[in-house]
Amino acid sequence: MTEQTHSPTAEENTSQLSPEQISPEQTAQMQQQWVREQFQKANKFLAEKGVIPGKVLTDKSRYLVPFLAVWKVEASQPKKQQYWVISGDLPTDYVPADVAPTARDAIKHFSLTWQLKAENLIQSGVVRDPTQARFANLLVARAQSLYEMQEDEKLWAQQA
Repeated sequence: MTEQTHSPTAEENTSQLSPEQISPEQTAQMQQQWVREQFQKANKFLAEKGVIPGKVLTDKSRYLVPFLAVWKVEASQPKKQQYWVISGDLPTDYVPADVAPTARDAIKHFSLTWQLKAENLIQSGVVRDPTQARFANLLVARAQSLYEMQEDEKLWAQQA
């Protein structure tokens, strides 16, 4: 086994600082980097599903750094259609945009869908496999967190 040397990135250097030691500019840079990473993650996920994004409707998309990003994207292939895509510290997923008019409604939709998916995994018995059990537990935990976020009026005050 070979050992690789690693030079810490600026983000890694700042992650070791206390919040008081990070300047507003560094905070903004870290947030922008996180949003870029989530955008790349969402695009890769869509491409793996055969959906090629054409453009992002940024005025409809929402970010809660470092927890979640909800993107409203317009796909050019396989057909022109809009989707909600969620990524972050949770499973990446997508749904047709017509299931929810806003990012907040999309989050609620993902929450309820994940609860159902977890319940289906549990009912089917596949959770006897430890990996499936961990996934079902992750879905339940993230679904509950999503539901709480979409219910929190303080998070959505700017959307109105």
